[in-house]
Amino acid sequence: MQDLSVFFEPVHFIDAQEGVKYHPLQWGAKILNAQDAQFDLSDADVIILGCGECRGESADLPYSGAADVVRKELYEMYHWHTGVTIADAGNIRQGASLNDTKAALLTVLREIEDAGKIAIVLGGSHDLTLQQYDVFKKKEQMAVATVADMYIDLDDAEETNDRSFLMDMLTNTPNFISHYSHIAFQSYYTQPRMLETLDKLRFDFFRLGRVRENIEDMEPVLRSSNLFSFDISAVRYSDAPSNIKGSPNGLSGEEACTLTRYAGMANNLSSLGIYGYKNEDDPHGMSAKLISQMIWYFVDGLLVRKSEARLSDTNEFNIFNIAFTDNDTVFLKSKRTNRWWMKLPDNSYIPCSYNDFLLASSNEMPERWLREQERLV
Repeated sequence: MQDLSVFFEPVHFIDAQEGVKYHPLQWGAKILNAQDAQFDLSDADVIILGCGECRGESADLPYSGAADVVRKELYEMYHWHTGVTIADAGNIRQGASLNDTKAALLTVLREIEDAGKIAIVLGGSHDLTLQQYDVFKKKEQMAVATVADMYIDLDDAEETNDRSFLMDMLTNTPNFISHYSHIAFQSYYTQPRMLETLDKLRFDFFRLGRVRENIEDMEPVLRSSNLFSFDISAVRYSDAPSNIKGSPNGLSGEEACTLTRYAGMANNLSSLGIYGYKNEDDPHGMSAKLISQMIWYFVDGLLVRKSEARLSDTNEFNIFNIAFTDNDTVFLKSKRTNRWWMKLPDNSYIPCSYNDFLLASSNEMPERWLREQERLV
């Protein structure tokens, strides 16, 4: 990534760690410096980059150093995942304008995507999600997007910001979102008309209570995704105390880690963005520790992703023929990862959960089946 150095801040976190010694098995001793002259993108599976741009939240907010606070915690963790190589590209340089920073971030993300690698973006305000999407938009390639946030950022605003960016992503034309899912919204902070809009577009949305009740049902949602954007506001205040404008309710820290692990398991996911963290409101570093653990679990999920068999390798799956409500279908269960797939009438397979299998076995129509059929009409 040497040719992209103009887009990055001159001092890399790794270079600033003079005198800091890591155990040979800690991440700090394993992570590659993607700005090193000898580095090649083919050397890594995952590229970490920071972007502290917050002007999408408020025009007078300074550039955030939150990414380096997260790195401090991340580098101290132990590296259990010898099958995954991680590099750190440093922090995107702040542009003269908000759009300048976004253009730089997009250029770097496109380079990572074109190399077939996975990007982890440490934000910055939540509107930077648009740059994850614009990677596909610029290529005119359809994308499946998933967002975890206590809010549904569909506000009507003159300029795109962190509370309105979904309007651009989901409704602008030409549009390259083939499907969108929203995880862990909180009803009391959501206008009912927003849900009506998402439903009319045949998109899926999952209330916080439903996610917490059956979080394993979120794995198929993320398995289909090309990008995952996580706003730290989705986590309850007690587990992410930097959320001073957050909510006493929300995902637990364990549930946040579970979701990022599911994202890591997704075969087609090319980027994970974690946004909204403010280190100045995190004096004890607990939220930074949580985000670093979310990244650790994301990498843990990548090992599952690498181990999964192709659906065409029928010997690697248990096959169940099920009839429900006058529909004959097939369920596949991976012998390697215990994940499930469900066959649709058009003979395609979609990710599903064990709960979907149980419903079909009880002669009930799984909602996932119904929603997929609606989208095909």
